[in-house]
Amino acid sequence: MSALFEPLTLRQVTFPNRVWMPPMCQYSAAPEGPETGAATDWHFAHYAARATGGTGLIIVEATAVCPEGRISPYDLGIWNDTQVKAFRRITGFLRSQNTVPGIQLAHSGRKASTDRTWKGGNPVGPEEHGWQPVAPSPVAFDDKHPVPTELSTDDIREIVDRFAQAARRALAAGFEVAEIHGAHGYLIHEFLSPHSNHRTDAYGGSYENRVRFALEVVDAVRAVWPEDKPLFFRISATDWLEEGGWTADDTVRFAAELHAHGVDLLDVSTGGNAAGVRIPTGPGYQVPFAARVKAETPMPVAAVGLITEPGQAEKILVGGEADAVLVGRELLRDPYFARHAARELGGDVHVPEQYHRSV
Repeated sequence: MSALFEPLTLRQVTFPNRVWMPPMCQYSAAPEGPETGAATDWHFAHYAARATGGTGLIIVEATAVCPEGRISPYDLGIWNDTQVKAFRRITGFLRSQNTVPGIQLAHSGRKASTDRTWKGGNPVGPEEHGWQPVAPSPVAFDDKHPVPTELSTDDIREIVDRFAQAARRALAAGFEVAEIHGAHGYLIHEFLSPHSNHRTDAYGGSYENRVRFALEVVDAVRAVWPEDKPLFFRISATDWLEEGGWTADDTVRFAAELHAHGVDLLDVSTGGNAAGVRIPTGPGYQVPFAARVKAETPMPVAAVGLITEPGQAEKILVGGEADAVLVGRELLRDPYFARHAARELGGDVHVPEQYHRSV
């Protein structure tokens, strides 16, 4: 059997294959009113299509643990029961198609309160449903973003609790996997990196202090997330800075600590915390970072980054560079990527009975 279509079990959740969909924001939720942050018909259709296409795990886009944690006013949230109810429709359908439903719990920190990407993604103010961003330190992401408000230690404790509350709601919403967003220059990543964390208290300075917030979030989520369900952590393995940033060495060290704190898989991406850096992109350009974590720690990993071909994905798994692949843009282009890959590689994949003529 193709390695891409071998099942994978983490804790007591079995993924039918290793074609996984990473979180990709749709910026399609209501920005105000009683349905603020709740999934819509667009989200249902978007995720349902990839489930009927055979995707083994779908991780719903970055979902804010509190209103000010959204990237944009149009992001999903999971801070109230209305949002939970809307998610249940999606998770129920995904499970009916043999797809594991996952959710990424997020706080965007200093990169919050921006417009939708197709409208430029620039910061927005109160007149456009925006708000004042917060961060570990009063350091703006770039010259377009406002200087964020520095979080107090009480603020930090409140956000840790918000992550735990969000995890409880995610369970009530029917999700089988929770992923903590610690990448791409959002709040947890901002604490990890000395590029954005200039604090002098217990949450800044040394490596041990800079990882403190992330580990507190992990512990709080793991405490309320069932023992039989896996917890993922998404990380940017490097800031792509020559000095003064988070590095691949830091990631390897941190991966071992996350594993000891109950994280079951590291979702390995890169970048997003430093403006204007040059990133050498190309097919599979982030895979070596995942491969290094897998080789040097006990942590299972998922690889991401311009993985677009079935043969390419198969090679990553056969070569032992990752335990699963996260296919992003290609699943936007082709919701049936998993079915097409199974046909090419000789693997088995779920096909809805209604589509039996296509087999």
